[in-house]
Amino acid sequence: MQGAQSTVDTQSESLNADRSASVDGHPIIVDAFINMYQQLNKDNLFLLRQVYRDDICFRDPMHHVEGIEALTDYFANMYQNVTHIEFDIKEVVISADKQQAALYWTMSYSHPKLSKGQLINVEGMSQLKFSDKIFSHRDYFDLGQMLYEQVPFLGGLIGLLKNRVTK
Repeated sequence: MQGAQSTVDTQSESLNADRSASVDGHPIIVDAFINMYQQLNKDNLFLLRQVYRDDICFRDPMHHVEGIEALTDYFANMYQNVTHIEFDIKEVVISADKQQAALYWTMSYSHPKLSKGQLINVEGMSQLKFSDKIFSHRDYFDLGQMLYEQVPFLGGLIGLLKNRVTK
């Protein structure tokens, strides 16, 4: 994680008094989530259980996964196929009730079958809902930027379509 800019709704009372927030004002589970993703890889997927509830509902533009076992399998599949992945958290916004967060990030990854194995950058946002642990995680990102534009023939075709639309 690079230096993340943090935005916390100041209309709510400080959480530091009851120890449910970190020094930067994020709920502790949000910092745990960020820290986990900075070290997550195919060999330590057990870390997912530290931040997600057993009944986690995870959704991104490609998948909808329910339950910690299914989420662990999803990540095992994903990490098996990438040669590099990292997340740079750009900004964290915490809801007034301190039970939701939006994290704006750039994911950098490489996959041997996409973009000739070169690094691909994808900007996105994660919406987290939590109490003691995260029970809902929804990712928003451009699937074309992540996948379709990286496929040799398809990427060129998408580029042509984008050029036509903007003229």
